[in-house]
Amino acid sequence: MTTALLLMDFQNGIAGRPGLEGAVDAAARALDVARDNGIPPLFVRVAFRRGYPEVAASNRAFSGASAAGDTMLLDSPGTQIIDRLAPGDDEPVVVKKRVSAFAGSDLAVLLRGLGADELVLTGIATSGVVLSTVRQAADLDFRLTVLADACGDLDPEVHRVLTEKIFPRQATVTTVDEWALSR
Repeated sequence: MTTALLLMDFQNGIAGRPGLEGAVDAAARALDVARDNGIPPLFVRVAFRRGYPEVAASNRAFSGASAAGDTMLLDSPGTQIIDRLAPGDDEPVVVKKRVSAFAGSDLAVLLRGLGADELVLTGIATSGVVLSTVRQAADLDFRLTVLADACGDLDPEVHRVLTEKIFPRQATVTTVDEWALSR
């Protein structure tokens, strides 16, 4: 079994919002555990080309991105991984074009290259990238672990319902500290 750690949407424009500090701290601990145990981390961020050609007007989630100007472009500061979780030179950064980490990215190719069959998920928001990626990864037959404390959502009740009632149907849900003990 080969495990990979996904750190999803921990980018300046998303993870830098107030109320998400606990999830960032837990994700940093998970990253340390992964690196100490030879588990490859993969960083996922959402960003677009200039002019947002990937975004259809009918896309409710991202159609407003172009109105925000240059904030969601590939080289914009807001789309870069936060310094606290800075990827190492040999650690892949995946750029996605939708909510799921798989949508519009080369994540599946990288995971096949690693021989990964188990994914450990962290990310912001629990109701966005984590939910979408759990669903798609489960459909792709990955074994899944969600580190609940390394996921964050601006709505604590939504986070609770997802981590306590929805995710356990497709994933093991645990904390960073509990996961670290199993390494």
